[in-house]
Amino acid sequence: MSSRRSLGRVEAGLGHLKEHLGGRRACDITTDRITAYVAVRQAAKAANATINPELAALKRMFRLGEIAGKVAQRPYIPMLQEDNARKGFFAAPEFRAMLAELPDALKPAAEVAYVTGWRIRSELPTRQWMHVDFEAGWIRLEPGETKNRDGRMFPMTPTLRTVLARQRAQTRAIERATGQVIPWVFHRDGRPIKYFRRAWLTACKAAQLPHRIPHDFRRTAVRNLERAGVPVGRHEDGRPQDRGDLPALRDRRREHAARGRGEARGAAPGPARRPAGGGPAENRQSNGKVAGWRHAARGRECRGSY
Repeated sequence: MSSRRSLGRVEAGLGHLKEHLGGRRACDITTDRITAYVAVRQAAKAANATINPELAALKRMFRLGEIAGKVAQRPYIPMLQEDNARKGFFAAPEFRAMLAELPDALKPAAEVAYVTGWRIRSELPTRQWMHVDFEAGWIRLEPGETKNRDGRMFPMTPTLRTVLARQRAQTRAIERATGQVIPWVFHRDGRPIKYFRRAWLTACKAAQLPHRIPHDFRRTAVRNLERAGVPVGRHEDGRPQDRGDLPALRDRRREHAARGRGEARGAAPGPARRPAGGGPAENRQSNGKVAGWRHAARGRECRGSY
């Protein structure tokens, strides 16, 4: 079976399916019974966005049964129309008000999420110091750690460098005081941050910013990047793509591979490659697209979006 990030939500939906359809044979679960199930869930005030994962799980069950030869025919399971598009953004004053109310342990992650748009629930809490390269000027997500499974890199803008350097100094102070080794970039006294819902709601209330969610950081960062002229890929419905906002890593690897092929054919060699970690970041730009992306991201901060 494939690994799914939404496993917890599916498991919660299985309880409703078992309550209403459990104990029935597969051949007895027809489209009309499924429609009746949807009606019951809607009468219980369940949103379409909540019911759809349950229907998707039911579809998957029938599909697996068909593959195993246990189900002769799958019923038609219509999905529901969803209208749950989020439109939340943080203006700079709003972000500063929110940041002032967050606990100290959460502030660095919020500052990085505001600039990068990386997911504060899944991507930032798992960052370790091996993912932060101060000398080269990048922070990275490894392949398999993102929603679309692609690796990503983000240039270390002045704000990011300041936040991460301060966090590194605080981490080292805790390590010296406690004798422990802390691999996590964002942590609570050395322990990785796993839950912050209560702290988030408390800060929203204190800052008078109701109904804000952590994903608003992502929309805010995408908007700021677009205003700075940074290309951000989007889906047909306007949502930002995971792979479109941070193209630098892929371009950089392709450029190095092309240079190596040219030298192997006897072409004039390109500039000598520096050892890993050597030389200032500005002298190690391998193509204009990456350099332009880095400068555009920095320029966005210079225009006062932070």
